[in-house]
Amino acid sequence: MTVSAADVRAAAARLEGVAVRTPLERSVRLSGVTGAEVWLKREDLQPVRSYKLRGAYNFIASLTASERAAGVVCASAGNHGQGVAYTCRRLGVQCTIVLPRTTPRQKRERIAALGGDVATIVMDGHTYDEAHEAAVALALREGAVLVPPFDDHGVIAGQATVALEVVDQLGRAPDLFVAPVGGGGLLAGTAVVAAAATPQARVVGVEPRGAASMRAALDAGEPVTLPSVDSFVDGAAVRRVGDVTFGLVQALVDEVVSVAEGSLCTTMLELYQSDGIIAEPAGALAVAWLRDAVDVVPGSTVVCIVSGGNNDVSRYGEIVERSLVHEGLKHYFLVEFPQEPGALRGFLDNVLGPSDDITLFEYVKKNNREVGPALVGVEIAATTDLAPLLERMKSSGLQIEALEAGSPAFRFLV
Repeated sequence: MTVSAADVRAAAARLEGVAVRTPLERSVRLSGVTGAEVWLKREDLQPVRSYKLRGAYNFIASLTASERAAGVVCASAGNHGQGVAYTCRRLGVQCTIVLPRTTPRQKRERIAALGGDVATIVMDGHTYDEAHEAAVALALREGAVLVPPFDDHGVIAGQATVALEVVDQLGRAPDLFVAPVGGGGLLAGTAVVAAAATPQARVVGVEPRGAASMRAALDAGEPVTLPSVDSFVDGAAVRRVGDVTFGLVQALVDEVVSVAEGSLCTTMLELYQSDGIIAEPAGALAVAWLRDAVDVVPGSTVVCIVSGGNNDVSRYGEIVERSLVHEGLKHYFLVEFPQEPGALRGFLDNVLGPSDDITLFEYVKKNNREVGPALVGVEIAATTDLAPLLERMKSSGLQIEALEAGSPAFRFLV
């Protein structure tokens, strides 16, 4: 085992007074849904609103005086950069943080605010992996220390202090730890703590379906590079997991699963509306898996790590849209309207049901509208309303084509 329980305890001592001992809150709602005792570890309440502070601080605080004087460089999708910026400002270390150009504005602004005059932000690449390549080159060129986001013993030990706190707060290890997966640092650290606490503790890692790099590595027997990833879950959009994290996960983790991005969006909205928790996409991964009707032993103790809350409010429109489509409550159609008076009125009166709502109406062709369909978005009140709507469309005499979610036409037009 490359990271020991002693390493984690040493990291916890180093983090004393730096990382917040975040609350472990019982979720009445999720406990009722699952029949288990569900607890949420609120790492969204850290000073940088994610657990990433723990690993970054443990790594940088362990550097020699000469290494600190040389400065540090990191690549980040946002949260790691915030942890590094906060740490460097506290320790007086100059840092350069390389972010993908797709990093949400909220995270960019937070890094700048946390780092102050010790932090320089560089935008490079469209994915985390491209930003990482740029950071490696920059560190070599400037003689600075590269701060890994996950694939390092010190970083993993720092992230593992999340699980160490859980064991202390519960007075024992839970029956089931559920942790999100990006590069695997938090999951690997959680597994180390769980294995040291009790062999009966089960550990499950949850990654986004569009960036399931840990599952791909486990299937291949070694880390592999995914050809592409869906960057929506920016905090976990990693094409290749770490070598160190993979070894620990392979040895100690019971299961690695994935959830659809649409389910993740629904979970984020439920956490906000029902629990008052602002979770970013990666931060909601563990809860999303639990929500998706997985088999949890009734009466067992389950801890889901809410790993971060750095969500840009401007993204909520897309989050609501993805949730509605995933839940089967929003649908899009290409409708050929005859060019005659009353055609649209007939569609409204004869095709739409009393609870159906048009949320989008746009001619696909911007000119010569006498030919070509209109794109119509319809939101229904319940999934049972879809079949009657489709039947009315079929009998309307209009030429109507449903756009399937995920199809090229859907992604292009919606």
